[in-house]
Amino acid sequence: MQAGDTLQRLLDKTSRTFALTIPLLPQPTQREVGVAYLLFRVADTFEDATLWPPERRTSALSQFTQLLREPVTQGEGAAALASAGWLSDPPLDHAGYLELLGQTELVLRWLSELRDEAREHIIAHLTRTAHGMQAFVGRTNGEGVLWLDTLQDLHDYCLAVAGIVGQMLTELYVLQSPTLESVADELRARAVRFGEGLQLVNILKDAQPDAAEGRVYLPRQLTREEVIALADNDLEAAVEYTELLRTAGADSGIVAFNALNARLSIATLRVLRDHGPGSKLSRVQLSGLTADVMQSIRAGATPFREL
Repeated sequence: MQAGDTLQRLLDKTSRTFALTIPLLPQPTQREVGVAYLLFRVADTFEDATLWPPERRTSALSQFTQLLREPVTQGEGAAALASAGWLSDPPLDHAGYLELLGQTELVLRWLSELRDEAREHIIAHLTRTAHGMQAFVGRTNGEGVLWLDTLQDLHDYCLAVAGIVGQMLTELYVLQSPTLESVADELRARAVRFGEGLQLVNILKDAQPDAAEGRVYLPRQLTREEVIALADNDLEAAVEYTELLRTAGADSGIVAFNALNARLSIATLRVLRDHGPGSKLSRVQLSGLTADVMQSIRAGATPFREL
């Protein structure tokens, strides 16, 4: 099996949304973002490790960040040994995530083969995210529950797990499309809110299963309606960000990737507002939205004309 096929198979098993949108990107950004997503997913797996105590989760995050800069060797290298250790006592019950943990050495090898500047952006931002995750895992109480209390808690959490991803992606886009240098600062000013908006939609969508597993991300000092309003505001920045890409001449695949992620989140937020927690887009809605975005991109038009 070709490396690209293996990467896509791992995406298919770990994220329906990103398995759909990452292939829209041009090369080499497509591969860079695909590898980065899988590595962030490894970190997410440790953060969400429902079968491990907090100390084991923070230790695994530290071990993982150390591996990012170690040379990848064939056979029983550090990554292979770490992976075997994680799987000997699985952190959670999810076949796709566990398969990814088993392929950590391979994904790190792919990381080592990326362009130097792209690799450094991924490592730096992923390390920041892992450190942020450790801080929040460390707040788990004696009953095994993580509560967010304030609006600032929510901002800080979303920065750690999503806003930093937005910052990394921005640097990878500028690396791919030098024409974006003219709007790079404007993109950077919106990147964190773009990531936060997508994360807030996920928090709202998954509030019930997350709470059942001991993670309460809807702050006690905010109402659900206030979080919805915050997500709605953030997604306005996502629209602005994508339009900056489009009008500054970014590759159409980069525009499509961001437009589709933004449109999916906007549509999901509306469903959640109208129908409550746990609601999601149907396959028909997903297909129609995807077709509409792609048609707009091909026509050189805004993919947000109906909003």
